[in-house]
Amino acid sequence: MRIDLHAHSTASDGTDSPAELVRNAAAAGLDVVALTDHDTVGGYAEAIAALQGIPAGLTLVTGAELSCRLDGIGLHMLAYLFDPDEPELARERELVRDDRVPRARAMVAKLRELGVDITWEHVARIAGDGSVGRPHIATALVELGVVRSVSDAFTPAWLADGGRAYAEKHELDPFDAIRLVKAAGGVTVFAHPAAVKRGRCVPEAALGALAAAGLDGIEVDHMDHDTDTRARLRGLAGDLGLLTTGSSDYHGSRKTCRLGEHTTDPEIYGEITRRATGAFPVPGAGGSTGR
Repeated sequence: MRIDLHAHSTASDGTDSPAELVRNAAAAGLDVVALTDHDTVGGYAEAIAALQGIPAGLTLVTGAELSCRLDGIGLHMLAYLFDPDEPELARERELVRDDRVPRARAMVAKLRELGVDITWEHVARIAGDGSVGRPHIATALVELGVVRSVSDAFTPAWLADGGRAYAEKHELDPFDAIRLVKAAGGVTVFAHPAAVKRGRCVPEAALGALAAAGLDGIEVDHMDHDTDTRARLRGLAGDLGLLTTGSSDYHGSRKTCRLGEHTTDPEIYGEITRRATGAFPVPGAGGSTGR
């Protein structure tokens, strides 16, 4: 089985619509793909509808990537198979989403103060109906010729945490995120915990505390982790009793990663589905959930 548990659509900051994401996952030969848009479940309905047109062989895992902050470090928590209607978690997602627009406007204002000829209208056009975020602003910077790539915009000179044009938004405490996702029947996996170039390297002591609080796993095989980092994280996960996942963190054309570039072991996927009680994986026409 080829299982990719981290992908984004136009419901947040990807460039594929939810339906296109499902079709592209099938074309890439995936058996399982997770839709994990930032702080939103807005792509679920379209992705599930598109899945019914896919022959048996592709299964959709519903999820989200939750924005968190710990000791001043912006972090991301992958949440899988939770009940999207659970009110407390839904309320927190809404708070984060509602803060995204004023935050993006504040970053545009800072960029203009730095001499960049960027407008809110430009960023809003790129974001479309999605949940606006830094990748949309980064894309505008690429289109304006300020930086060469989206990744180049995530530096201290521009949009990285603490960078010249950075602005804060409402974010969850990761311990609260674990509690809320668990209460909604979901499973939590810390996304790219050692992504140094993103300024998001989580101290091992913090990962230990999160594991003690109920964290289920950490994302190990990821484009932002080199070979040595993956080996270290795998050893740490073993010591802490955490599951280890792999994924593409696919954003369509906004990033260079491809669907299925990194994958999750089928046994780990099976354990994630066994632990989840809030929702079931959704099979393609005539397929099996894998539970």
